[in-house]
Amino acid sequence: MSSPLPPGELEYVGFWPRVFAALIDTIWVSILISLIWMIFPTTSSTLEDQLLRDPASVSVSALSAEIAGSGRDVALQCLAAAALIFGCWIFRNTTPGKMVVHARIVDAETGQAPSTRQLVIRYLGYYVSILTLFIGFLLVAIDPRRQGLHDKLAGTVVVRPKLRGAQAVSFSGRGKS
Repeated sequence: MSSPLPPGELEYVGFWPRVFAALIDTIWVSILISLIWMIFPTTSSTLEDQLLRDPASVSVSALSAEIAGSGRDVALQCLAAAALIFGCWIFRNTTPGKMVVHARIVDAETGQAPSTRQLVIRYLGYYVSILTLFIGFLLVAIDPRRQGLHDKLAGTVVVRPKLRGAQAVSFSGRGKS
């Protein structure tokens, strides 16, 4: 998806609109994953019932198996969330939350749709930003191009149609062929 507006008519999306978009994305992803898990449950509630009724009767091996299953469930939920977000990025360069604030992800040099490689790096960059105690996300508030660490690693920016007197977007590279 190429940029429908010239760079001078776009602005970088700042911290608070991106936080709002992330909250919306967290909500819809959580709802979808919850629905999937309700339709296709992966663990039994038998052990949970037994723990509530008579905790002393639960064996260590049964509890260990349940904990291992819970870890698997968390991993599956993380993969499902990644697939949902990544799918939105691939097909629309945005997510439902970003759509609410009229934002989309573009290549920082050309303004064109980011490559799949850039999107993979961007998603993995979320984890790097989390590991830096969220400082990677806070960069959006102070960076002139409103790039978080994940954007800098991937070479992307988040833009939207210019609303007020915000700094206009400029791309130094030429469009991809």
